[in-house]
Amino acid sequence: MGYLEEFQEQLDNRNFQKFLQLWEEYCTSDHVDVEEFSQLLQAIKRSELAKTFGQIVETALPLWQTIQELHASYMILKLLIDLQVTNSTLLGDLAYQKLKETHGDEPEFNERIRLIGLRSRDNFQGAIANYDLLAHMAPGKFVYHTGGWGTGEIIDVSSIREQVSIEFENVSGRKHLTFDNAFKTLIPLLDDNFLARRFANPDLLEKEARENPLAIMKKLLQDLGPKSAAEIKDELSELVIPENDWTKWWQSARAKMKKDTMIETPSSIRGNFCLRKAEVTHEERLAKSMQQQTDVDDIILTSYNFVRDMPNMLKKADVKTPLKEKLLGLLTHNLSVEQELQLAIFLETQFDHKIEGKEVEDFIKRLENIEDVILRIEIVAFKKRVLVLVREYRSDWVQIFLNLFYTIQPNILRDYLLKELNKEKTHDQLVKKLKELLKTPSIDPETFVWYFQKVATKSKDDLPFHDKEGQCLFFESFLILLSYVEGRTEYRDLTKKMYNLLSGKRYAIVRAIIEGTSLEFIKEFLLLVSKCHTFSDHDLKILRSLAEVVHPSLAAPKKQRGKDLDSQVNWTTEEGYFRIQERLKHIGTVEIVETAREIEAARALGDLRENSEYKFALEKRARLQGELKMLSEQFNRARIITKDDIHNSEVGIGNVIEIEDPKGKRSSYSILGPWDADADKHILSLQSKLAQAMIGCKKGDHFQFKDEEYTIVDIKSFLNK
Repeated sequence: MGYLEEFQEQLDNRNFQKFLQLWEEYCTSDHVDVEEFSQLLQAIKRSELAKTFGQIVETALPLWQTIQELHASYMILKLLIDLQVTNSTLLGDLAYQKLKETHGDEPEFNERIRLIGLRSRDNFQGAIANYDLLAHMAPGKFVYHTGGWGTGEIIDVSSIREQVSIEFENVSGRKHLTFDNAFKTLIPLLDDNFLARRFANPDLLEKEARENPLAIMKKLLQDLGPKSAAEIKDELSELVIPENDWTKWWQSARAKMKKDTMIETPSSIRGNFCLRKAEVTHEERLAKSMQQQTDVDDIILTSYNFVRDMPNMLKKADVKTPLKEKLLGLLTHNLSVEQELQLAIFLETQFDHKIEGKEVEDFIKRLENIEDVILRIEIVAFKKRVLVLVREYRSDWVQIFLNLFYTIQPNILRDYLLKELNKEKTHDQLVKKLKELLKTPSIDPETFVWYFQKVATKSKDDLPFHDKEGQCLFFESFLILLSYVEGRTEYRDLTKKMYNLLSGKRYAIVRAIIEGTSLEFIKEFLLLVSKCHTFSDHDLKILRSLAEVVHPSLAAPKKQRGKDLDSQVNWTTEEGYFRIQERLKHIGTVEIVETAREIEAARALGDLRENSEYKFALEKRARLQGELKMLSEQFNRARIITKDDIHNSEVGIGNVIEIEDPKGKRSSYSILGPWDADADKHILSLQSKLAQAMIGCKKGDHFQFKDEEYTIVDIKSFLNK
């Protein structure tokens, strides 16, 4: 596969001259690696040089003719016809002959040849792929839409209209595509393809995923290619595995994947899981990993990960002995204190070998600056082991634990410190530490949020501040901390976590904490949330309503509403209805398709981590999909305002209201739905604060708005304007 890297480098650099030199060298070969050839043509197809290469496709034909296997020959020629732009007689004849050889007995062969352009030969780019799509299209078959509509099931195919009708997962309603549009956007999916199975029967796929997660993961990687953990979650969470069950399911699946000899697991959280072409034994994987590592920390981490993931492998002498010798060999290096300590722990716990003069127990007893050493240890299990030994062998363990309380990571280690400090002899010192954190949560926002979760959810009743008074104190500090961190970029993820913690499960934590609290506390709570810009107006409205449930006296006096307006209905005019309908159609059929092309073009530019065009295109697609989802939901609740919905006896939807301010100045406003609101034309949304202040009022009534009193002078119907 050496050529692939060289070709990819020239494609990334968009250097066609050097690419051409390399291509000429490649084409002189007497034998071709079909897989390498296929990957190369696909890389060219994704690149900016695709059209330029399309002019010289015929130079690949001698190489193609060396392929003896029929299926491989068909697939390579399909890629060449996808790339070609010359529509030469030679290429047309080859494409026709290959299709005749493969599909000539099919009844619709001649008609399909016409549809894909091989009869006229004016333009037959993609002809073989298009023939495959036509042959695939039948009711009940599945396709994938490259423009963002997702997987679809074919409902009907009309050869007369040259049209296919499909129901897609990402757009509502049945879509009708001409064959020409289908050629540009659809990819056929086999019935057992992962995407087809997920669309056709997600319940069955869920059942199989729970019974045999490894088989489903292999199927996903086989059909969709290499995927990171985050991308795998996008494909499976909610669609197959419910969100609430995801973490537990993924932990089990990931553990099995690590042990499987056909799946290559990434070394980093953002890396890709890949399906290997050939099995690699655990011994081979360890040997390869060790050959790649030269740094002491990397060797320790690689060895630990191997032992952790495949503990049974240490039962094999031919694995255990070389690994032990490798670790002992590290002792000849100039090691840091934490490296020596980790090696000592590793060798004692896994290999029953004590390093002379550096037994772990003695190591721990005499170690200076132990807090710094613990923090520099990267392997969590070793950190935990050191903490346990400190607790057992050091008389100053309490002060060490208190010093680490704010800085140690991850939370599982904080939990251990908390458990040991929350005992009779050290309880007061722990409380003092927590009071310090309570008074100034910005000392360590991460630690504060961690402990607030424990207090708010009452995970343990023996914890300090677990009672109602403690909950309230921590809740007030939590809101103060939220207003502090929300404007700081380094705490962006923490801000999101804090917001989700409060708003999750319909503000369950807020409901539990404020229940039964005093009026003074509730007022302070409302004041603090008003200072947190993270909360939207809708959030603030909900939080105030929760406060009013606890203390009804906080609720403003409600005037009698003359007409009950269903808040779920999205009122609109006929003009607004059709305007949004057109907008939905344009997003789904034009903008998302164009964005998909932009993504593919940007992807071809190279390194996606530094590719601003790619990131911008992804953000644009996310915005469009968000708008499409929001408008679709609103559209499903839309109701066109009719004469029967408008009553001039009191203010409501569809009214034109004339009001008079305290100075005698008169103004006129129309109340319509949010799609028709227009401040310049004095058209108010039904949800606007001014409209809500007038709803239910009759002619001559007074209402308050922004501390001023207004009078309803007249009420009319906007349909009579």
